[in-house]
Amino acid sequence: MAGIGTDDKPRGGGAGGQAQDETRDNRSLVDNNTAQTLSSEDIEAMKREGASGDAIVEALIANSSTFGNKTVFSQEKYKLKKQKKYAPKVLLRRPTSRSICETYFKKYPARIGFMRVDALSLLLSMANVGAYSDVLAVDMVGGLVVGAVAERLGGTGYVCSTYLGSAPSSIDIIRMYNLSSDMTSRIFQAPLGDLCSLQSVGDAPSVLSGSIQCDVVEPAAVPDESLQSSPAKPINTTVSDGNAQSMTVQPINMEVPEPATDDHLNQDCKGSNGNSVAPKAPRAGKAPSPEMMKYWGEHGFSSLIVAAPGHEVESVLADLLPLLSYSAPFAIYHQYLQPLATCMHSLQASKMAIGLQITEPWLREYQVLPSRTHPHMQMNAFGGYVLSGIRIHKPDP
Repeated sequence: MAGIGTDDKPRGGGAGGQAQDETRDNRSLVDNNTAQTLSSEDIEAMKREGASGDAIVEALIANSSTFGNKTVFSQEKYKLKKQKKYAPKVLLRRPTSRSICETYFKKYPARIGFMRVDALSLLLSMANVGAYSDVLAVDMVGGLVVGAVAERLGGTGYVCSTYLGSAPSSIDIIRMYNLSSDMTSRIFQAPLGDLCSLQSVGDAPSVLSGSIQCDVVEPAAVPDESLQSSPAKPINTTVSDGNAQSMTVQPINMEVPEPATDDHLNQDCKGSNGNSVAPKAPRAGKAPSPEMMKYWGEHGFSSLIVAAPGHEVESVLADLLPLLSYSAPFAIYHQYLQPLATCMHSLQASKMAIGLQITEPWLREYQVLPSRTHPHMQMNAFGGYVLSGIRIHKPDP
């Protein structure tokens, strides 16, 4: 929680100082720009002479005719205000989904569909995004959702950002996350038409599922001798025909994760002069391989997240829901309530999902300081709505 001041007791010491502070208030202060005798030209002259920011703040306090009449709390706020202007401090932090979402929400809220950080966290939670998940995302908020999903997956699963039409949606915000090469290589973009065309009818064999889930161990990490020695096990070939078939298919499926790797990862990170050079990170949003497209079409995705404020949710979800596996959760964000209510009614009528609920997230930040605990005075009271549910098999009519 952000605080305004740090002093627990008024300055002056003792009971006399406390009584003196209680007699002071701000009722006689008038904001007419005459209390400060130090002009902007004087401040610029101090900067040219090499004065530090703290020295400028002290000079402003000394030349203020109303600073002594302010309460201790008002004096602390005055100091903080001047320090931010003349003595700013920069703190470098690793980018996270929360910090990126809060920054865009304060500076460019329309860029991310007015999505607040609590709505983003609710989306990830209701969609059950976790390790080794295959997440389908419709991100029309600049890549904020795709980056948050990739950050939570931690380089274990895959996220496919689908889009309507022929041109992919912009996901430039992913660059702000500073993701590792392994995380970035697991972000794909594919048009919705291609995913729908590969949708299979009926159950598919479970051999691909095992190969996809074991993609954390790259083929380069396993010696070639181990792959060549695996057929020399007569026990598996004599148990049943199914085991023999799985042994012949599995070495082929081991090459499924290869499209997710990038040529830059295998380069020698040395420059022309012999110095170490950071490898170039793979570009996020590559087209998935045909093997992965086939796998997603047969087995479906494990989660769905939709953040498309500019599209009709009901029609988009009608094409996206069949791409999920059965019992897969989904979460849809929208700035307004009515589109989600219409979509929820359509899902209830079609009986394609259960556990439907519309949630309005609420977030209030408090300042917690001695004698100054209160909510922040300027906050956004609206954070959008989230529709969540679980996809089920549609019963026969």
